[in-house]
Amino acid sequence: MRIGDYQLDNPLILAPMAGVTDQPFRNLCLHYGAAMAVSEMLSSNPEVWNSEKSRQRMDHSGEQGIRSIQIAGSDPQQMAAAAQFNVSNGAQIIDINMGCPAKKVNKKLAGSALLKEPNLVRQILEAVVAAVEVPVTLKIRTGWDPDNRNGVEIARIAQSSGIQALAVHGRTRKDMYKGDAEYDTIKAIKQAVEIPVIANGDIVSPEKARYVLDYTGADALMIGRAAQGRPWIFQEVLHYLNTGTKTTTVAAGEQQQVMLSHLNKLHQFYGEFKGVRFARKHIGWYLSDDAQKPFRAEFNRLESAQEQRVALTRFFEQVNI
Repeated sequence: MRIGDYQLDNPLILAPMAGVTDQPFRNLCLHYGAAMAVSEMLSSNPEVWNSEKSRQRMDHSGEQGIRSIQIAGSDPQQMAAAAQFNVSNGAQIIDINMGCPAKKVNKKLAGSALLKEPNLVRQILEAVVAAVEVPVTLKIRTGWDPDNRNGVEIARIAQSSGIQALAVHGRTRKDMYKGDAEYDTIKAIKQAVEIPVIANGDIVSPEKARYVLDYTGADALMIGRAAQGRPWIFQEVLHYLNTGTKTTTVAAGEQQQVMLSHLNKLHQFYGEFKGVRFARKHIGWYLSDDAQKPFRAEFNRLESAQEQRVALTRFFEQVNI
């Protein structure tokens, strides 16, 4: 599929996830076959742009692939200014967040809370599209709650406002991440608009990816939580979509190399103090089996980068015995 002037190599996209899809993780997923990786959500409030967190999220040096930067907010002019700022900082695509269900985002009438305000949705989309020359995309949920699934209405507003691709998570804001994603609304949205539609939600296996593409008619898939601790899922899904057969699981030796490399890149990107803390959750996702719980507890108590590297290396040596 295409997003403006950008041709994606395949129909697989890494979903934006705050606190997860930082540059080291985006590059890792791109290495394993994601055609595009969307950045963590950036606030449109300029008062926070100088914070350490925002500066790191705005750091695109060494970035691989198409630079799609997600912004969030509720003021049309502030969102337009944030889009311009990020384009000047290297963004090639601006993605607008209207899907985040977090309370701290929704209480500011941002994220999925905007789905209750179609008129404001239109004002924001039109302001951002008019403010930048790069393609603008949008991510939404199917609605605010199961009784108010207005995804089709929002999709039509998006298309008429100049949005060039639409990602839809198959849950309402009220659902949060509970229950199963539903794809009927995504299918209806795809039938209602001509812009590319990207299906998101519970795509956890190659077989599920094939099913969702076929059922919804979507142009692409967006994978989020299933890639945590499993960045090679993109490679597995792509092989299945292309051949109809499952590829062999990434070898244990390669998985170990990926974890050690990822650990080092987190330390380098964030510095030792924050890198050590971010590494705890990523290594926890990689080593999520119950049998690995004692090591996770030990790893989470470590306070230095060197201790983490030594502990992980020793763990792998013991596993290989």
